Amino acid sequence: MNLLLLNPSDFISENSVRLTGRALKHVLDVHRAQEGDTLRVGLVNDRMGEGIITSLTEEALELDITLTEQPPKPLSLTVLLALPRPKMLKRSLQHLATLGAKKIILLNSYRVEKSFWQSPWLSEEKIHEQLILGLEQARDTLLPEVILEKRFKPFVEDRLPELMEGKRGLVAHPVGGSQCPHQIEEEVVLAIGPEGGFIPYEVEKLEEAGFERIHLGSRILRVETAVTAITSKLFD
Repeated sequence: MNLLLLNPSDFISENSVRLTGRALKHVLDVHRAQEGDTLRVGLVNDRMGEGIITSLTEEALELDITLTEQPPKPLSLTVLLALPRPKMLKRSLQHLATLGAKKIILLNSYRVEKSFWQSPWLSEEKIHEQLILGLEQARDTLLPEVILEKRFKPFVEDRLPELMEGKRGLVAHPVGGSQCPHQIEEEVVLAIGPEGGFIPYEVEKLEEAGFERIHLGSRILRVETAVTAITSKLFD
């Protein structure tokens, strides 16, 4: 945890917060901080700064905070991610939050198992938890938006065209296409398929919507590896 993320409910006065639970345990066990120490803090969807520990016990942590810094600039990136298995979903959400993606659409696909959509990890609370972990790692405060799209064709035909306006669409696919571009300055909508990739029909529908096929070479990557590798290459 490189940043203590604060919520409005943590405030006990205008410039003071009181933390318990996971944040308190991390400060005690990992930072091994003491009263008077300074920690990096940030308010969710707001500014960042420093907090001076004014009280630290086994029950609670209190800090006087000063928030003067803007969070890192987000990537000009929307990610269409075919819903991966729960373990990969957790890692992928964390990675995307850490890298700076601010809009993530979890999309159905022919190769996505129906049971994945019943996973408890798709609850708002669980998704929020993974995003927070990613932001804490990156020292960022801006929460990504996560949207669930359970029907591929209606989404691609009815809602994707508006989302694509003024943006460059790229679909990661191991067959055909060109090498993944890098140092992109335009806004990007990036589609990443499930294990085994999108089926040909799905790739064709994305191409009809204006997407270009791209790849990273002959190696087939796991979903969370592809998410990190492609995003890093696109934006260096």
